[in-house]
Amino acid sequence: MPASPPAPLLLASGSRYRAELLRRLQLPFTATDVDIDETAAPGEAASPLALRLAEAKSAAGARQHPSAVVIGSDQTVDCDGVVLGKPGTLARARAQLLRMSGRAVRFHTAVCLRHGQRVAVFADTTIATLRPLDAADIDRYLAREPALDCAGSFRCEALGITLFESLESRDPTALIGLPLIGLSSLLRQFGYQLP
Repeated sequence: MPASPPAPLLLASGSRYRAELLRRLQLPFTATDVDIDETAAPGEAASPLALRLAEAKSAAGARQHPSAVVIGSDQTVDCDGVVLGKPGTLARARAQLLRMSGRAVRFHTAVCLRHGQRVAVFADTTIATLRPLDAADIDRYLAREPALDCAGSFRCEALGITLFESLESRDPTALIGLPLIGLSSLLRQFGYQLP
């Protein structure tokens, strides 16, 4: 008797970057934006914040679609103990890039899979060392690629890679926002067939 097909897959995110990454796995899925409060608690560090938000997103998606296997994911940036989020404005993007100039910055990307009472989480950390940047470098970059919806104010999968000196990562997709190596492992555990 063949195994029953896995439950429908739902990405609890409005991020086009995460949806593009998930399409690489060639599994059918739907995506829905979820509305959660992404404010860090007082003193909350970047890594636990990413995990908490990934879990909250998957829980919110599961409330909307209780029969689905829900993927929640979030990314936070730790620059010398300061949590940086999506800049939203050019002024904030400039300030973030100046702060990160010449520094090793930790990007924490967390994923939570949820189906009913079954929950699995993991996190991936990427260390990006940015080259020393001056105001002209930053303005040239932001004029060509204003990454206002990206934590850290750059798109590493595009022109933003020119801002780096080095990257240390187990999974190159983590920095884009959805670590596919770890996610693939979890999806197999939840019954999805992947190579």
